[in-house]
Amino acid sequence: MTTNTRHAIQDDYAEAFAWCYGCGRLNPDGHHFRTSWQGEETVTFYEPKKEHIAIPGFVYGGLIASLVDCHGTGSASLALHKKNGFEPGSGEEPPRFVTASLHVDYLKPTPQGVILKAVGKVEEIHPKKFKVAVEVFADDVLCASGEVVAVVMPSTFGKQ
Repeated sequence: MTTNTRHAIQDDYAEAFAWCYGCGRLNPDGHHFRTSWQGEETVTFYEPKKEHIAIPGFVYGGLIASLVDCHGTGSASLALHKKNGFEPGSGEEPPRFVTASLHVDYLKPTPQGVILKAVGKVEEIHPKKFKVAVEVFADDVLCASGEVVAVVMPSTFGKQ
């Protein structure tokens, strides 16, 4: 399985919005999920740490939900950035999304010690709302599927 991510959309998020525990590059304790294009789909690779355990040998479901969540919002950001005529690394700041809805189905136990691959497909695009289907694989075995409804971050978000 190829696991390199050339340039992820999260690499270009504005510093003020790059602190997410799941995908924020500036959060020293976070997961640092990185989402990029792979053809017409999006992809994130992640190797769970030993502390991401549910029971010995299996990954904690909350980590899977976090991966689906951040991959969904990152996929929406990639799609809108592309629709606006840009790619990651273009120098243009990408739009930032937040989660309006998250649904995860756990299909098989997710084994520890393997790299997970999240694959996203943007299914619906509205001016402010995107629906993204996400599948999570461990060694080519589909372990979880989910849906994220992501909305463009309001301009007032983070301002108090």
